[in-house]
Amino acid sequence: MATLRKGKCYRNIERAYTRKSKYKKKGYIRAVPNHKIVKFDLGNLTKDFEGVASLYTKDRLQIRHNALESARVVINRQLHKNLGASGYHLKLRVYPHHILRENKMLTGAGADRMQSGMQHSFGKAISTAAQLKEGQKIFSVYVDKKDINVAKEALKRAVARLPCKCGIEAI
Repeated sequence: MATLRKGKCYRNIERAYTRKSKYKKKGYIRAVPNHKIVKFDLGNLTKDFEGVASLYTKDRLQIRHNALESARVVINRQLHKNLGASGYHLKLRVYPHHILRENKMLTGAGADRMQSGMQHSFGKAISTAAQLKEGQKIFSVYVDKKDINVAKEALKRAVARLPCKCGIEAI
């Protein structure tokens, strides 16, 4: 089974993938792969918290769904361990709408007789990504004022899982 390509291959934002074709069946992407994000809101969803800590991007880029899920798991684990299940509200603020495609190429003997090269290079959908603007919030953690440092530390641990320069702001 083939592995995922590096995240930096899909980091730059390009225009949305569209295709104009005189044949209807070649004019759109048929199947979109499911994203791995399990939940977008975690923790105590009913309580109104006083403090907010947010993780935002300093670049304009795309983030794949598996990187967002990995960062969410790290933040949630840290908050749950330190504050308990009802001491926070974690919110993922972006959604991976953008479909990433790849034109897979074969290598080795006889590969030239099995593929069309760049003649039909539209590609197959392999993943989804969220397109972010500069300064856009990725995660927000709502906590009490006394626990704001715990939230900032949890967000700091998630920065290593994301392919961008990030900042943390706390209110």
